[in-house]
Order: sequence, then C-alpha cells, then structure tokens
Amino acid sequence: MDGMQMYTVLSQEKTTSPYFQGVYSRDTLPPLKENMCAIVNSDDSSQPGTRCCQVIYSQFVLAIYQNDHQARRRFVEWAQNEIAVVPDFHKRILYSDEAHFWLNGYVNKQNCRIWSEDNPQMYVETPLHPEKLTVWCALWASGIIGPYFFKNDEDHNVTVNGDRYRAMITNYFIPELNNHDVLELWFQQDGATCHTAHATIDLLKDTFGDRLISRFGPVNWPPRSCDLTL
Repeated sequence: MDGMQMYTVLSQEKTTSPYFQGVYSRDTLPPLKENMCAIVNSDDSSQPGTRCCQVIYSQFVLAIYQNDHQARRRFVEWAQNEIAVVPDFHKRILYSDEAHFWLNGYVNKQNCRIWSEDNPQMYVETPLHPEKLTVWCALWASGIIGPYFFKNDEDHNVTVNGDRYRAMITNYFIPELNNHDVLELWFQQDGATCHTAHATIDLLKDTFGDRLISRFGPVNWPPRSCDLTL
C-alpha cells in the first residue's frame, strides 16, 4: 500500500465489532458516523502526528433583542446591591417554574441510534399530540414547595393558563407558605403569559409585596433571561 494515503476509523466507544474498526483506502473509506473518530494521514493509528476528527453538535441558544442587554445589566446590578446588604439574599428567593413530562415514553431521538451495515428501516410511531403531565414546584435554599400536578376536576391532565395558575397559587402555594417565614422570602417566576396577567401579579403582590421578581412585577425579570429558572 505504498503511496496510498490510509485512514483508520475507530469508534470512541470500546468495541470488538469489525463494523466499527478497520483500515481503509481513500476510495473505500466509509462515511463518518456520529460518535466515530477518524485518524487521518497515517497507516498506523499508534503513530504520533495523527489527527482526530469527531462530530461536533451546534449549540442552539435563545435569540435576544437589542434592549435585552440593558435589562439584564439592570437586573444584575440590582441583585449585586441586594447581596451587598444581605449576603445570603440569594438563599431567600423561591425559584419557580413548570415542566412537562410526556407519558407515552417519548425520548430524545438523539439518544436513539442503531449501528448497522444495512439500514434496518425501523420506524417508531408517535402520536401527533402525545399526552403530557405539567408539574410545578418552587425551591429555595431551605427546601421545596411542590410538586403540584395540573389536573382538572375530572382528574385529567391539563395545560397551564392564567386561571389554573392563579387557582394553584390560591389553593396550594399560599397555604403551603404558611409553614414558612413569608416575610423573609422573595418569589421569582419567568415571563410566561400565564404568570404575568394583571390578576396574577396582583395576587402575588398581596402575599409578597415588593418581593416579587417577575415580568411586570416590582423587580422586572429580564425578558429571555439566561439566568436561573427551573
């Protein structure tokens, strides 16, 4: 094989399968697949000077707008001032949010891979709108309130809207707060529409006063914030 540029294709995972390891000429080099490593320009992968290539995924981040930077800066400066006065201020914030859990066994397709020389033509059927359960909780340095499951009177899973969110606050969250020193706690929520209706903000202000971090609240939660939320 003198004069022929050689490639060694190795799996990043330990395996003895001949499908994942071999030496190929340029013309017979199989296409690189995810989680594979190509050692280039060497007929012996143990030799120095080889080059390793691997699949690199793009990172998707939330688009931000021109005024978002100023809003974030104002929020950071406000938080720094609070911590300067009360060093453990961050421990007094109730961080809250909802999460969705799919009930049909849905998993991230990026975690489902089949290694094979032939395409098995495998299909996995999924419903157009799979059933999901929406769960809310609030946590802070001293504990957690929740989880709370959003269900209707017939015990069916439902999504969150303003009315259901306020019902949760009135019937579940505020009674749970009676077990804690509310005067020392701040409440944080993100800018979801169900969180920020005027009736919702007024309801939260009745309990927390100015100790509310929220869009349209006394302390504005920066739009599209990358800071901590659940």
